[in-house]
Amino acid sequence: MTIEECYQEMGGNYVEVSSRLPSLRLIEKFLGKFLEDRSFECLCEEMKAGNRENAFRAAHTLKGVCANLGFSRLLVSAGQLTEELRQERDTIPDTAFTLLEDVCRDYQTTAAAICKYMGKA
Repeated sequence: MTIEECYQEMGGNYVEVSSRLPSLRLIEKFLGKFLEDRSFECLCEEMKAGNRENAFRAAHTLKGVCANLGFSRLLVSAGQLTEELRQERDTIPDTAFTLLEDVCRDYQTTAAAICKYMGKA
């Protein structure tokens, strides 16, 4: 699998990320770091615990990482969840849990493509 195929499989934008990170080695370094990042795990934990503010921060962080790495599909779903959690409320709205399902699906697709590319599948 090539890096371009990896990005295609995850619904990402390789051209965009390669304009920001000019070497394959650097892109691969950050792909590996993405797999170690705890933002997604933290998001799921905070959503389960009902902590809207911390869930918002985790979703916002995940969205930023996706923007920097050109993970377009995951960026969209994480962005939608971020906006749903942005408004200060005492509880997490039910719609946020539906959006979390989209984030989970897109995260798994992204992580699987990266693992496949890096030979960790």
